[in-house]
Amino acid sequence: MSQDPFSLKKHFLVSDLSVIVPARLGSERFPRKLLHPVRGKPIILWTADRLATEVPNYPIHFAVAEEELKEVLEHAGHEAHLTDPAHPTGTDRVAEVNLKLGSSMVINAQADEPLVTGEQLRSLGRFLESGSEMCTLCCPFETEEDFRDSNQVKVVMNQEGRALYFSRAPIPFSRDTTTWGHPGSAFRHLGLYGYSGSFLRRYVDLPQTVLEQRERLEQLRALEHGHSIDIALTDQQTLGIDVPEDIARFEKFLDEEGLGK
Repeated sequence: MSQDPFSLKKHFLVSDLSVIVPARLGSERFPRKLLHPVRGKPIILWTADRLATEVPNYPIHFAVAEEELKEVLEHAGHEAHLTDPAHPTGTDRVAEVNLKLGSSMVINAQADEPLVTGEQLRSLGRFLESGSEMCTLCCPFETEEDFRDSNQVKVVMNQEGRALYFSRAPIPFSRDTTTWGHPGSAFRHLGLYGYSGSFLRRYVDLPQTVLEQRERLEQLRALEHGHSIDIALTDQQTLGIDVPEDIARFEKFLDEEGLGK
């Protein structure tokens, strides 16, 4: 019996998409956070195990800067690749690993976001399958406190759903009101990216830019060099562990879900 052409196409697309997670221990705001234990397990393994559960049909690789991280991941059964510790950004680290893998579509997940969902990753996959060279996610801010937090990146978009700008500052700014707006009027950028393999190779050859270095946001490199970034809206919140105080928020989630006991 001949196979359904659609199923063959679907199999090809999935098999040619890799999730690559950049990881390093040199965080300024929370040094060595990826090895910080939560309920007896390092944060990086919470993320790795979550990814393996949420997208079991996507190959998952970690692009790490230190042998210590590689050993922890491999001991737990995950795939890890040692990369140049001098890379300026996570995307540069991802690109190094994909030179070996050769995937035509790559999703860059974050090692410090242990609540990533399969639907979020699949939405990026759909963008890539439709020909996007670079894409990412956002969700509405729900509180003014989060909107004004410089650790939570904001994004503004054009009418076609492409990024105009990313910033740590609270944008858009409301000139004619003293309030920040309302839920649904401002959007938080989630640090997940999708790239075509060909664009990823071009991206790392682009010089770092003034705004990228000033905001410490690597996605601005693409915008400053004239490339488009497609944005998918999600109603699923994630938790990025940026500072030690975020551990309590993560543990609260684990308690609510009955996990990690």
